[in-house]
Amino acid sequence: MTVERITIAIPYHAGLAYLERAIASARAQSRLPAAILVSDDGERPEEGAQLVASLADPRVRHVRAAPGAGMVANWNRCLELAETELVTLLHADDELLPDYCARMEDAAAVYPQAAALFCGAKIIDEAGQPRFSFPDWMKGWLTPRGEGPILLAEERGLRLLLHGNFVMCPTLCWRRAALGERRFMPRWKQVQDLELLSRLLLEGETLVGIRRVAYAYRRHTASATALQSENLLRFREEIALYDALAESTRARGWLRAARAARGKRIIRLHLLFLMALDLVKLRLRRIPAKLQLLRGGR
Repeated sequence: MTVERITIAIPYHAGLAYLERAIASARAQSRLPAAILVSDDGERPEEGAQLVASLADPRVRHVRAAPGAGMVANWNRCLELAETELVTLLHADDELLPDYCARMEDAAAVYPQAAALFCGAKIIDEAGQPRFSFPDWMKGWLTPRGEGPILLAEERGLRLLLHGNFVMCPTLCWRRAALGERRFMPRWKQVQDLELLSRLLLEGETLVGIRRVAYAYRRHTASATALQSENLLRFREEIALYDALAESTRARGWLRAARAARGKRIIRLHLLFLMALDLVKLRLRRIPAKLQLLRGGR
């Protein structure tokens, strides 16, 4: 069994303290990655460069990304810069648990056909402490049940993914040979990961998930996800993507996947939860916009 090596690539924009913890978590792996790459598109790249230089670790490298190109462009740059077959895009405000690299490399060896592998994640707050997140708890219930790995392929795989959207994007370990020239699409700001995963399944690739929790995902108010949830951009993009997938899967004859896309169950559940939260906190002015989205508007 050949074990392919992994690069931990960190697309970075801002938040030096979080970046330091992200790098530390990669350097503390039980099986060290082949390389740790910081792709910096922030306004103060000298800070990231100084942090990396202070580590005096030849495995950790800082590169300047094109300023102003945006998050998706930086993600794609990370895929291009990696020199190993496997690459994980560790979000700069997240942390790896100590066995992440070993788990991903071992799973990649067992499933050489997988275009990407993913794992479970725990949710942490700004201080790194466990945090309860209702949307993530809800997605946990929608994750396929069983003891073994989660295998996603063809219509069934896409249908399951659309039902629960349970793959935590930054846990993904990508196999570059299987990806080929396929990359994240710049038109998206929030659903670029789900779009790429759906495209891979539509084009005959396989995704594999291990049930082990090996990643710590930080939820905090300054994150891009939090900001795009607040201004509802994430939901508009999710609805647009699900509508497009409903059409493409129907045209292909994947009728069960098309029904899952039209139903938008996970999007509706999330919007209902946020509306209930608005009601409890008497933020009544926020409800109509969410209600419009719930009714199918954008």
